[in-house]
Amino acid sequence: MTKTILITGATDGIGELTAKTLAAEGHTVLIHGRSAEKLEKAAEAIGGKTESYSADLTHFDQIHTMAADIRKAHDRLDVIINNAGVLKLRDTVTDDGYDARFVVNTFAPYVLTEALRPILAEDGRIVNLSSAAQAPIDLDALHGRKKLDHNPVYAQSKLALTIWTRELARTLPSGQIAVAVNPGSLLASKMVKEGYGIAGSDLQIGADVLREAAVGAAFADANGKYFDNDNGVFANPHPAALDAGHAAQVMQGIKDAVAKIG
Repeated sequence: MTKTILITGATDGIGELTAKTLAAEGHTVLIHGRSAEKLEKAAEAIGGKTESYSADLTHFDQIHTMAADIRKAHDRLDVIINNAGVLKLRDTVTDDGYDARFVVNTFAPYVLTEALRPILAEDGRIVNLSSAAQAPIDLDALHGRKKLDHNPVYAQSKLALTIWTRELARTLPSGQIAVAVNPGSLLASKMVKEGYGIAGSDLQIGADVLREAAVGAAFADANGKYFDNDNGVFANPHPAALDAGHAAQVMQGIKDAVAKIG
């Protein structure tokens, strides 16, 4: 059975290749990006049944508009793949005073997913792109009160995303799943090339595991779990994600930031 699948950050890298992989299987793929020009090129490269949606994930009004457009076009969404992410940026602070890595990597997936949950299928899946890079969250940094260097804030934003995934899983009705996935370390994405100056490993490694997380049987009972593709197994995330007190503080921080940014 073919699915309707949304992939954020799908104009290049793992997102585009995952979209191409799923479109080739006959699924309807909704691709997201910031640039209309890049979306047009990506849609042509992906082929199949592809729809394009544009939004700057640092602007929640644009996220809500995109979600509304998706809801108008579709009464059911089978899979949400929150793939979009950022590491090194020239301007790291948003107009609202938050670190853009937390906004794009953590807050935006929360906002988008909540806006689309009303049309998520009874057996729908939410796949969140985590990372092997995870670190306990500095709450001052999360709240925009402290600046951190690129790598620390990236690792913290990914652990925050993983914590939210675990918390989200507890609220989903039976049949739906939310899973956090490390698609593989240092794959050949633009982010890796710009952030670390290396070519990286085959992107298909990441695309294949995201395809499996989206529609494969291996993830059918993965609600609340973290999959480490470096080792090919479901595993525990960083111990800080398992600390109930830390997780509660992070979740409150996410909710407070989302409410403040609007």
